[in-house]
Amino acid sequence: MAVHLLADVHLTGDDDPNTERLIRYLDGPARAAEAVYVLGDLFDVWVGDDGSLPVHARVIDRFAALARTGVPLYFMRGNRDFAVGEAFVAASHMQILDDPLVVDLQGTPTLLSHGDIFCTDDTAHQAFRARYTDPRWRARMLKIPLWLRRRIARRARKRSMRGKASKPAHIMDVNADAVRQGLQTHGVSRLIHGHTHRPDSHRFDIDGQVCERIVLADWRPERAEVLVANGHSIERLDVA
Repeated sequence: MAVHLLADVHLTGDDDPNTERLIRYLDGPARAAEAVYVLGDLFDVWVGDDGSLPVHARVIDRFAALARTGVPLYFMRGNRDFAVGEAFVAASHMQILDDPLVVDLQGTPTLLSHGDIFCTDDTAHQAFRARYTDPRWRARMLKIPLWLRRRIARRARKRSMRGKASKPAHIMDVNADAVRQGLQTHGVSRLIHGHTHRPDSHRFDIDGQVCERIVLADWRPERAEVLVANGHSIERLDVA
């Protein structure tokens, strides 16, 4: 059996084509997984369980159905869906993970992360990350009326799109020194993350040790991938 990992599906609702692709995956290949890890930004925006659970009812129901077959499901908050809460956990049967986190991935200690923690050159995003990872800040935000949270989310999305258009590309990628420090701090030689929308596998050296950084694919009309790790290899499964 293999462990499956995915990120950056960016679902917008039950009528999103990616919802259909994800449901086919959850009802099919995922049933054979040893565990499924979702490393953030499963949803394009999550305004709170009260407002977003109904919008994504179908896919959340399929996650719960998969969990009932005995497949463990794990979720790591991303910068788009940081507001998932206890109602989401109860409905989806997923376990919330800290970011970053070391797991034993088929015998190899591996650092899992959404990925934005390593994008240290993007100082504006790091300021936002410091807020969204603070449970007290999230709690204050969720006390805001739902209609206002939706308006804030729309405005934040527009600001983010404008910001990306004006930032140099390298700023939105990981910082090599931050990656090295993260691996050394956690005592591992492999990192798997999403967020950057730059799927690839990178090998590099740290003090004579070969290290690996694997970037999960974001889901697009022409590409939908799940990373499959078994005892012998790590491969990308096309679920389009």
